[in-house]
Amino acid sequence: MSEMDFPSGPWTGFYNYGNSAKKHRMDLVLTFANHIISGDGRDDLGLFVIAGRFDDTNGECYWTKTYIGAHDVYYRGFREGRGIWGLWEVQSDSGGFHIWPLGEGEGEHEHETLGEPAPVEAVAAHAHLQNSESLREQAEISLLRAKAGYGEMSV
Repeated sequence: MSEMDFPSGPWTGFYNYGNSAKKHRMDLVLTFANHIISGDGRDDLGLFVIAGRFDDTNGECYWTKTYIGAHDVYYRGFREGRGIWGLWEVQSDSGGFHIWPLGEGEGEHEHETLGEPAPVEAVAAHAHLQNSESLREQAEISLLRAKAGYGEMSV
């Protein structure tokens, strides 16, 4: 594997709780560089930032998903095929996840399964998100990034 197997840019996917088959969509913008994962996104619980690491020799990834003004969720997974599969956990709960770069064939199939917008609509939704978030939310994201040691990035 190489950093090319971890493309920076828009990703999409889902997480689920425990043994539940219900998929909860998440949309992310991730940067993979020098074995560091950083980014931000949104899911049904709200806005979050991502900070973690990846190993391009064995495909292992781990990161913390920090919800703005709320809790952290710990993720660990492996890059296999068309995405990253793995497990997430918080103190009182856990489950699985699968994310993939937006636009890969599997992503289109998964969006149909989720009954949610196709990838083109997801990109438009992300662009709308970038232009419509309040200054307060953007300031909170910048503050979290600064605390995590990351530079300024847009939501």
